[in-house]
Amino acid sequence: MPELNIVLVEPQIPQNTGNVARTCAVTGARLHLVGPMGFKIDDKKLKRAGLDYWGQLDITYYQSLSEFMAANPGPFFYFSSKATHRHTDLAYPDGAYLVFGREDAGLPEELLAANPDTCVRIPMRRGERCLNLSNSVAIGVYEALRQWNFADLETQGQLTKYKWK
Repeated sequence: MPELNIVLVEPQIPQNTGNVARTCAVTGARLHLVGPMGFKIDDKKLKRAGLDYWGQLDITYYQSLSEFMAANPGPFFYFSSKATHRHTDLAYPDGAYLVFGREDAGLPEELLAANPDTCVRIPMRRGERCLNLSNSVAIGVYEALRQWNFADLETQGQLTKYKWK
């Protein structure tokens, strides 16, 4: 299966991070958490949102964005409501890093300005600020997985009391 990396830069809301962790666990994506964070990893709200998926995660923690950037090769795709490219306009290669900013501020504008070709936006109505962080991550993850034809993921479910015809 191709490798997909999800990066949360300075997440502030534990429930969002827990939901993202669950998305990573069920899709096989690696999770990278970049501090400082607005909560402690042992936060009950974080654990509740991630439910029992924490043991299935491949997760790495970093103290700062500069530490993360020095430790990882990319390619990086920066999700921002300020970007000019749609998230569906770019191809996500094996090893891609989908990078998301903090809920109240997004990614630093100097980072976005330095990387205009890999900044992507999820389309939404004019005048609206942004989508919820965990929803944005799920949209980004599933677009990359769609491009990879959902490699190594189950694509058909089974009923528990009936059989599909």
